[in-house]
This record gives sequence, C-alpha cells and structure tokens, in this order.
Amino acid sequence: MHTVYIGTAGWSISSAAASHFPLDGSHLQRYAQVLDCVEINSSFYRPHQPSTYARWAASVSAHFRFSVKLPRSITHERRLREGEAELERFAGEVLQLGNKLGCVLVQLPPSLRFEADVAAAFFHALRQRFDGMLACEARHSSWFETGATDLLTIHGITRVRADPPAGQPGPHVPTTETAYVRLHGSPKIYYSDYPADYLAMLAGELRTPAHAGSWCIFDNTAAGAAVFNALDLRARLA
Repeated sequence: MHTVYIGTAGWSISSAAASHFPLDGSHLQRYAQVLDCVEINSSFYRPHQPSTYARWAASVSAHFRFSVKLPRSITHERRLREGEAELERFAGEVLQLGNKLGCVLVQLPPSLRFEADVAAAFFHALRQRFDGMLACEARHSSWFETGATDLLTIHGITRVRADPPAGQPGPHVPTTETAYVRLHGSPKIYYSDYPADYLAMLAGELRTPAHAGSWCIFDNTAAGAAVFNALDLRARLA
C-alpha cells in the first residue's frame, strides 16, 4: 500500500475549517478522522505526562501516527551534548504512544554547526531509544556537507526537506528512502498559503513509489492555511 502521511503542526481546527471535520469529539478526535498524522510541537517547549501521550494514542484510530518534536533542552540548550537524562525522560513519555509513534523530529538551531563526534554520540543515543523513523531538520550549512550526510545515512536519520530551506546551500540530498517534508509557508514563514500549482506539483512527486511511507507536514499555521493546504494535498493524493 502506497502511504503518504499528511498533516499539520498541531491539531487545532479553526472555525473556518470546522465544516471539513466531524462535529463530535475532542479536537484531536475530530482531526484524526480526516487527516492521518500530526506533528506535536508542544513537546519542544515543555514535557507532557506519559499518561497524556497514552490518552492521545487512545483517541485515534489504528492507522493514525504522531510525529513528536525533541525538546529544546536537548537541541538548543545542551546543543546535543550530555543530554542523556533529558533524552531518557522524553523517551519514557513518548513511547506511551506505542505503535502510533510514527517519527521523532529533531530540529536544530541555525547557529549549531556540525561536529562529527558530538553528532555521532547523540544519534547513537537517540537510536538506542527509538528504532522507528527519526528525522532531522538542521539549519546550519555545515549540516549539508558530505560528513553530515554520511552520518545521517549511517544512522538512518531522514534529512528534513524544508520550505523555505534554511541553511541549505544547494539541492536537497536525501539520506534515507523516506522523505519528511516540512512546509513552513513561503514567502512569509508560518503565514503564507501554498498555491494550487505548488500543491499539484507536490502531489505528483509524493505519488511516486519512491515516496511510500513519507511524511508531509504543513507548519504554516499562523493564519490557518495549514489545515486547508493539508486537505487539498490529501484530496489530490486520494
């Protein structure tokens, strides 16, 4: 089965989009009856109780998947160094999602340069705790050089394809067979709506066998465009 997971950053449903979703249930339950994945960004800012993740998992159908963003205490404060305690706590929380945990997302600060030893130790520790899909959105140009590409490939870490592509000096170079596309909005980040011709092009690309199991997350949520773009893309792939 050719599956492409399409969703948004968070499961908020605006009044403008409400007619596209069932009326009954929590926002997550309503969202999950229409779209098949969601990216949890709140985990970047604060921890959630294991029971909260278990409740979220129980709220959705068997095929629904969550992507969970790694805490900033690991990526931005410790900058991938000596974060084992925070990583262990995070794993203990999000693993309560069970088989509905589809991906762990690592977003790095734009100022963080690639250091091979530090990155290798971090990804080794991450892989010890998560055997599923891992995705990395780096935003410093050094993370797009050969050494970083090789390390991501060795550890099976999917390089995020972002729009707009922060720090990326050239064309996207994938590191796994599965894509993770994060669409932040362009030209105005977090706000801009993606036009129909862009979504048609993206649908054609994601429809190919090479993109089976890939993810596409719309993060242009500030003005409510993300849900409509996700619904549009989903319809084009139906």
